[in-house]
Amino acid sequence: MKIALIGSGKIIMMALDALTQVQGVELAALCVRAESIEKGESICQQFDIASLYTDYEKLLQQPDIDVVYIGLPNHLHYKYTYDALVANKHVICEKPFTPDWEQLQELISLSRQKGLYLFEAITSIHTPEFHFIKQYIDKIGEIKIIQGNYSQYSSRYNDYLQGHIHAAFDPKQAGGALYDINLYNIYLLSALLGAPEKSQYICNKGYNGIDTSGVLTAYFSTAVATCVGAKDSASPGYFIIQGTKGYIRVIGAPSLCESVEVCIDGDITTVSRDRAINHMVYEFAFFRDQIASNKLTTCQELLELALTVSKILSQSKHDVGLVFE
Repeated sequence: MKIALIGSGKIIMMALDALTQVQGVELAALCVRAESIEKGESICQQFDIASLYTDYEKLLQQPDIDVVYIGLPNHLHYKYTYDALVANKHVICEKPFTPDWEQLQELISLSRQKGLYLFEAITSIHTPEFHFIKQYIDKIGEIKIIQGNYSQYSSRYNDYLQGHIHAAFDPKQAGGALYDINLYNIYLLSALLGAPEKSQYICNKGYNGIDTSGVLTAYFSTAVATCVGAKDSASPGYFIIQGTKGYIRVIGAPSLCESVEVCIDGDITTVSRDRAINHMVYEFAFFRDQIASNKLTTCQELLELALTVSKILSQSKHDVGLVFE
C-alpha cells in the first residue's frame, strides 16, 4: 500500500510515527501548503518520504499512489476527500468525515460508484480493547445506562478568551466540542448500540457561537445514554456501560480506549495495552488489510456506522443552532 499524507500538523506527525510501525505500507508522498515547504522537507527527511508536493492536484495525478490520508482541519475534509475519490484514490480521512450529513452521503455514494475504499480514522473502534468490549457486552445483562465523558481544557482556550480564535473554536472551520471531542463518545455509543431512537444536544456557547462544551442525551428502547464533551473544562475520561448483571468501563479517554474493566456479578476482569504503543497503529493495520483483501463489505459496514454518527452530529448541531460556514 503506497500512501500519501496531506497536511503537516500534529495529527500527521502521529500518523507518520504509527505508519513506520506498520509493515506493508510505503510512505510515497507528503503534500503541504507552499508556506510550509521547509517543514515539509524536514518531515520527508525525517521519515524517508519519497516525494513532496505543494500542489494537491499534481499529487492526485501520480499513478503510484494508492491511498490518500487527509489530516487537515475539519472544514477541508469534504473537498479533499471528494477530489481524491474523483482521482480514483482510496481515502482515509481524519474525523469528522464532514461537518454535514448530506456531504458524507455524497462521498459515500461516489466511493461506492467507483469501488473505492473510504475510511474515517477513528482509533478507538480498531483497538484490541474495543474488541474485548464487544466480546463481553452481551454478558452484562440488559443495558440500562451509558455514560461517556471526554473533557480536556484546551491549550487554545485561553487564546480564545482573549479573542484569538484557533481552528478548534472556529465555526468557519467546523470546530467546537461536539465535532472535535464528543464525537468519540458518540462513536463508541453508536458502534455498540446502533442508532438511538432520538437524541438531544445542549451546550455552553462561546462569544462566536461555537460550543465550548456540551452534553448529548440519546434514547434507546431500554437504555439512556449521556455523552459529555468539553474543551473549556477538564474531567477524568471514561465510558461506562451499565447492565443488569454488571458493567463495562473504559478507563481514560474514550478516543484511546486503552484500558477496559469488565464486572459481571462482582467478578472483575481488566485488559490494558502498553501506553508506549502508538494508538494509531491498529487502525492503519486494519486499513492496510482491508484494502489488500479487495473486499468492500467491512468498509461498507463502517460507512453505515459513520452515517449514523454523522446524522447524530448534524441533528445535535441543529438542536443548538450551530452554524458552520
